[in-house]
Amino acid sequence: MSTNRQKFLEGSIPRALITFAIPIILANILQTGYQLTDAFWVGRVGAEAVAAVSISFPVTFLVIALGAGLAMSGATLSAQYMGAGRQDLVNHAAAQTMLMVTVSSVFLGTTGYIIAPYLLELLNVEPNVYDGALKFMRVSFVGVIFVFMFAMFQSLMRGVGQTKLPLLIVFLTVILNFILDPIFIFGWGPLPGFGVMGAAMATLLTQVLAAFTGMYIFLRGRHGIQMSFQALKPDMPYIKKAFLLGFPGSVELSTRAFGLIVMSFLISSFGTVTIAAYGIGSTILQVITIPALGLAMAVSTLVGQNIGAGKIERAAKVAQFGALLGFVVLTLVGVFAYIFAEVIIAFFIVGHPEVVQHGAKFIRIMCLAWGTIGVQFCIASAFRASGNMLNAMIIALVSQWMIQFPLAYVLSKHTVLNAEGLWWSFPITNIVMAVIAVCWFAKGDWKSTRLTEQDKKIAQVTQEAMIEDTFR
Repeated sequence: MSTNRQKFLEGSIPRALITFAIPIILANILQTGYQLTDAFWVGRVGAEAVAAVSISFPVTFLVIALGAGLAMSGATLSAQYMGAGRQDLVNHAAAQTMLMVTVSSVFLGTTGYIIAPYLLELLNVEPNVYDGALKFMRVSFVGVIFVFMFAMFQSLMRGVGQTKLPLLIVFLTVILNFILDPIFIFGWGPLPGFGVMGAAMATLLTQVLAAFTGMYIFLRGRHGIQMSFQALKPDMPYIKKAFLLGFPGSVELSTRAFGLIVMSFLISSFGTVTIAAYGIGSTILQVITIPALGLAMAVSTLVGQNIGAGKIERAAKVAQFGALLGFVVLTLVGVFAYIFAEVIIAFFIVGHPEVVQHGAKFIRIMCLAWGTIGVQFCIASAFRASGNMLNAMIIALVSQWMIQFPLAYVLSKHTVLNAEGLWWSFPITNIVMAVIAVCWFAKGDWKSTRLTEQDKKIAQVTQEAMIEDTFR
């Protein structure tokens, strides 16, 4: 721990940032194997199946985002306690967070399962897509608890410096999911095929295995965290503090998730081909943001540690280099995607040239602005690390509700662009928000909200989180 801390606070910023980001990026790449595998095999079923998955994803993502703040707060607290050498509080935070995540995921998953038909009716899903979307969505809601449990396992293990074991579990479950997907979708021997619902069933099974493997590792206590059933007794003061810490993150993620649902209202009005093109395009967008997300997580850690050590200007340089690196890498990826757009889309769907054509147009319109996504992510992470959670929330709110959705509506419904107007809303929004984020960061107000003197708390968020006395 001390060696890593010294590396983060001294020496080469590019080296520290890149070496720290690589393991996180690899983990995120493996995690997206579930979505890529589902997209690959479902694309062999047809455009209606792809549309069913596409229309379901934003809804399930919203439910997961609502509870994500609790997971974020638990991971943050565990990392802080580990850095302070308080193993007892690391274990307590892990147990209480897992309890909160389990309870909230059961509630959210059950609610989603019940209201799924009403959500699809609100989205005005076409009849030929409705049945598959409902089945896929409901199985996904059943799996929410296991998604939450394993995500929490990954976050807590990362917080105590253990990254290889979660990587291995994800790697094995992704391979298993790729094997099970065609079996559950198309059938094998006496096992009947379940169509698009089979993709969700295969993912559910692998998520169950991953979640229980993580819990077994926690109970064994040989990898940095020792969890016991006795520690799962609710500690209301801790839960209250964790909720206050994680609430801004839930608001931000929920805003983005709900924005995807609102976009689905517009997209569904243009028919199955447009929905399928959007589903494949958005899957690709998720994949290319993996490097930006990993880099942003690394920026957050380095910025937070440098501010905590009183090295404000070094923290600013970390954020600046991260934003520049994110811009360059994702721009190069965008150029590659522009050249091979048809090939990329055709990989995910067979025998539907119209979907390939529309999807390739979507990719080509938005890909050259991908670099600005890297800029946004890194600056937002720097804001969070400095305690300015409100800044990241505002960026999300403005991006979704003041720019992208109004722009998509006007361009698609009131110009000759029609469905193509939906695609243009993505690069325009990303460019505008990157400019806003850079200007806000350059103003420097975020620096004054993190005081690192020994006699003061690092930030108000951390002050709310530090609850050692509660556990004595």
